[in-house]
Amino acid sequence: MKLQGKVAIVTGGARGLGKAYALRLAEEGARVVVVDVLETGLVQKEIEAKGGEALALQMDVTDEKGTEEMAQKTIDRFGRIDILINNAAMFASISKKPFYDISGSEWDQVIGVNLKGTFLCSKAVYPQMEKQGKGKIINVSSGTFYKGIPFFLHYVTTKGGVIAFTRALAREVGDQGICVNAIAPGLTVSDGTAENPSYTDDYYKATVNTRCIKKIETPEDLTGTIVFLASDDSNMITGQTIVVDGGAVFN
Repeated sequence: MKLQGKVAIVTGGARGLGKAYALRLAEEGARVVVVDVLETGLVQKEIEAKGGEALALQMDVTDEKGTEEMAQKTIDRFGRIDILINNAAMFASISKKPFYDISGSEWDQVIGVNLKGTFLCSKAVYPQMEKQGKGKIINVSSGTFYKGIPFFLHYVTTKGGVIAFTRALAREVGDQGICVNAIAPGLTVSDGTAENPSYTDDYYKATVNTRCIKKIETPEDLTGTIVFLASDDSNMITGQTIVVDGGAVFN
């Protein structure tokens, strides 16, 4: 198991991609802290039923005090923080619209969760990672940044910001032994997209046709890259973004 003895925090871990990340990290031996604004207890129970260790926390990543408590509760329970997966984001709940129809409050909300949340969670875990002299921060971006998807301006802007954040933070914390990387998924079937009528079979088929590998992407297609970036196998990799979308875009 590549992550035996490690402690990982996964934000947005109650369902969808975050849940898949949490379960795979646990399978690889990590003790996992599952964080979400939604109820996270079921994921904790699923991990524990398979023999793993987990802690469920209900928390808003835009709440600075809450992110600090997240880090402290992780340390109190498991004694360390080795991995942070900044997965929490607004995506499937967003209705696509022309940029001039996006309200200022909606813009602020998407920026707040997708960018501010990534910043606050990284800031919260940094003191413990610095103390340990080692850590892995993995930010979840999106292939939409490379494509410049229209009618999705606030979301695409945040995912470009995640890549910029990743590169800049990697420069700041490299001397402390902390690696900061990003993963950019393509359109992936998830609980959220299943509930959004915009993501029809035709929409998925059109997306698949842009890929070198002609298949619909699932959360499990992403977990191997997450494990690689979280493990010691990637200790000399930082500031990078790995696109995992079947070859729809090339980074």
